[in-house]
Amino acid sequence: MKQIYVSEKENKLRAVYKTSDPVYTKEDLLSRPDLFRDTEIIFSTWGMPSLSEEEIQSCLPSLKAVFYGAGTVQKFARPFLRCGVRIFSAWAANAVPVAEYTVAQIVLANKGFFQTMRYEDRKAAKALHAHFPGNYGGKVGLIGAGMIGKMVISRLKDYALQVLVFDPFLPDERAAELGVEKTDLARLFRECFVVSNHLANNAQTQGMLRGCHFESLPPYATFLNTGRGAQVVEAELIEVLQKRPDLTAILDVTDPEPPMEESPLYTLPNCILTPHIAGSSGNEVRRMGEYMREEYARFSEGRPCLYEVTEKMLETMA
Repeated sequence: MKQIYVSEKENKLRAVYKTSDPVYTKEDLLSRPDLFRDTEIIFSTWGMPSLSEEEIQSCLPSLKAVFYGAGTVQKFARPFLRCGVRIFSAWAANAVPVAEYTVAQIVLANKGFFQTMRYEDRKAAKALHAHFPGNYGGKVGLIGAGMIGKMVISRLKDYALQVLVFDPFLPDERAAELGVEKTDLARLFRECFVVSNHLANNAQTQGMLRGCHFESLPPYATFLNTGRGAQVVEAELIEVLQKRPDLTAILDVTDPEPPMEESPLYTLPNCILTPHIAGSSGNEVRRMGEYMREEYARFSEGRPCLYEVTEKMLETMA
């Protein structure tokens, strides 16, 4: 909590909202509901507990809004929304480092960095490098054009790349405004040298990315996943990586996370595993607290808010 709402920002919160030092838990709430009956605003972050509608109504009858200094609110939001409590999330702030990470990986992948770094023989690495298109005129495929996807698109404008997007919820006119081409999943995998997954995590997207998609990737292509591991049929991805050593998978997320000890993902030379580092970390987490401080200022002054989450939005967002 104090990593998100740190020092100077904490002082601003105390001064403006008359907050106190303690960080309360679900156990505090349920054991002493009398302390929270007049609570109107909650500031929270990772570790926000899930509460039932009954618990919210009995323990937090005056609650108006929750300001969540982190990303997804899927695990706790619905009971609050059904009780008439407004939910605000710093998902846009958490999207920034993911987009930055993604663009960095795309640029390196197009240069053949991940494949050539494995070669001790400089001549062999140089010969291999000839297979990579660089960052001029090539095709990059994005699966999903939500908050993160749109940020990636914006940052890729600094490169002379063609961007193909698979996202059934992206209107054609919005795709034109973004300067991207909408396409189906099969063509995106077949034509793009780098494919990056940014699908929202829900029942409809689980298991969507199959072996047939990875098998169709162009020679020496790279698949990047910062979405969720459950969206990939992992056994089929592993099989393709074993059959096609020219491909590279950069997996910041897996299912389960981390992979089981016996998973081939640990030993496959063409798989790069990172421990879910794309999102906010280090000093980046402070951005989320700042977003929520500013959002509360808009809320309290009756100005339009930027990051409110509705129950309808939960159907498609991460």
